[in-house]
Amino acid sequence: MTAVTRREMSRLALGGAALAAWGTSARAQAVTITVNGSGGSLAKSLERIYEKPFTAETGIGVRATAPVSLAKLKAMVETGNMEWDLTEMGGADMIEAVKNGWLTEIDWSIVDPDNKLPPIARQKYGMVTSTFSTVIAYRTDKFGGNVPKSWADFWDVKSFPGPRALQDSPVQNLEFALLADGVPADKLYPLDVERAFKKLDQIKRNVAAWWTTGAQQVQLLVDGEAVMGTVWNGRVPPLKKEGKPVDIIWNGGALQLSYWAVPKGAKHPKEAMRYMKSRLDPDKGAQLLQDSPYPGFAPGLIEKVDPALAKTLPIHPDNVAVQYSFNPEYWSEHRPKLTERWAAWLLS
Repeated sequence: MTAVTRREMSRLALGGAALAAWGTSARAQAVTITVNGSGGSLAKSLERIYEKPFTAETGIGVRATAPVSLAKLKAMVETGNMEWDLTEMGGADMIEAVKNGWLTEIDWSIVDPDNKLPPIARQKYGMVTSTFSTVIAYRTDKFGGNVPKSWADFWDVKSFPGPRALQDSPVQNLEFALLADGVPADKLYPLDVERAFKKLDQIKRNVAAWWTTGAQQVQLLVDGEAVMGTVWNGRVPPLKKEGKPVDIIWNGGALQLSYWAVPKGAKHPKEAMRYMKSRLDPDKGAQLLQDSPYPGFAPGLIEKVDPALAKTLPIHPDNVAVQYSFNPEYWSEHRPKLTERWAAWLLS
């Protein structure tokens, strides 16, 4: 081997070593965000539809954890040992977390730079990731052509005879009672508690069951133990596909929101917000609706899905227009006292 050749080989070797070192450094700097969610069967759909494509596009890994826990969030913030970069939160938990300073303000220039989200979905410390509604469901084979249309009809046991089912909780039942008594949806809060319990007195003896689980709420209708009852909207479409005689009344439904939030002390907040932005893809949102009937407000989502499916969603404009916005802040403050009163009322 000549001297020139040896020098060339030496330079190549040094160059190769530098490239190898650069590659190792790049891999070492690769970021993986930890996303805390509800888990369950939906986790696989989220991985397929959102997480893997996001990693392929950005190089940012996604590690999913479950379950959601406000107590764990509190502990991690207080100890300074934050494991999550992003977490799901219900409305009441969001109120509590904001009040205690456990969250990081959202940088909307990253998440929604074109300002396409509606105001309801853009909050200082969170982005709405999913919606669901508590609504009236009824047996379509029980009332002939006289279909119930409102909470007033739910209370009207003469025109719509048969047993009812309600959740064993004051939450939303007080609102439903006030709607039945003629209070406008935009005037519900603060709740007139005395008026609500007085109205509940009128229906109490007609309530065959006070349900406590999602499975129970629909089973009462399927088995005929109730002709009308409150349900979570996503429970009804599968029953209709099976040919069960049930349907939903959106009028007076309680529209509720769940959020994505970045915890205080998150190690990778900017990357987490980039992932939040990826969740606004309407095509991916339409795919997810095949597995979960609880959509967020991804711009253009309604236009991406079959019109028949769109009408079954809480965020369809026709459904939003007739529902009320559930107020978790009110219940965060008043729930303990009203839960005590509810328990005493049930026993009275």
